[in-house]
Amino acid sequence: MGDMGPKFGYNSKNNGWATFNNVRIPRTQMLMKYTKVDREGNFSINGDIRALYSVMMDIRMQLIAHSGSTLLRGLLIALRYSVNRKQFKNYEDQPKLETKILDYQTQ
Repeated sequence: MGDMGPKFGYNSKNNGWATFNNVRIPRTQMLMKYTKVDREGNFSINGDIRALYSVMMDIRMQLIAHSGSTLLRGLLIALRYSVNRKQFKNYEDQPKLETKILDYQTQ
């Protein structure tokens, strides 16, 4: 058994793997809602494959939507910090006056 590792931006989803040797699992205990394994060991997909594909696409669309809101929060924090943070005494005639980070050209 093992874990597939962290997913970038989607750590709440946990994917893993398991390998079984010489173990018999009853077919009624195999969580076969959308797939099926018959008595001979043949694998098949039940229902419409488009329904399974639409679920995958819905999750990917949710990831895109959430990544935008996460980026917005990070940008908001950075801009607020740039407006309030002052550093480097640049003015000789006013030795106590420092420049805001937002006023720098590279910012």
